[in-house]
Amino acid sequence: CCGCFYENNKMFLLGITEACPVYAGFFGFFGSALALVFSNLGAAYGTAKSATGVSAMGVLRYDLVMRSMIAPVMAGILGIYGLIVAVIIAISMDSTAYPLWTSFAHLGAGLACGLASLAAGMCIGVAGDAGVRACGQQDKLFVSMILILIFAEALGLYGLIVALIMISKPAASC
Repeated sequence: CCGCFYENNKMFLLGITEACPVYAGFFGFFGSALALVFSNLGAAYGTAKSATGVSAMGVLRYDLVMRSMIAPVMAGILGIYGLIVAVIIAISMDSTAYPLWTSFAHLGAGLACGLASLAAGMCIGVAGDAGVRACGQQDKLFVSMILILIFAEALGLYGLIVALIMISKPAASC
């Protein structure tokens, strides 16, 4: 076996210990996938939900359609958060020495970013749809709508920051 050694008639894989089991990579890859999937679910929902308000704005006040595009754009940014975390996790994984502690940190980072972005996308979608429709009837609500959308986007940003901190934690070697 290439990468194996024998001791007392037992075969051992190099780099595979209790701290670095062979299944540790599963948790890291799962964290990477969860970051991407959940953040894109949030981005998709936020875009779709707020786009219905943009469509309604096109019927009511077509001159304000471009101002109404802020919510779908903000929802789309959430997908980028998940992409950033997923790529950083995938790049930092090592097939020869990947500690279980690090794999759990990567799983937690993926969940933190993905679920925070999912919640932010749902908030942006609902607030964006209602806000755009309200701005169609009263122009003075535009600034209030933007502030609400910024606070909603901040939820996803919080998840990204926590995920980056979790990823950057040093781990014990194998």
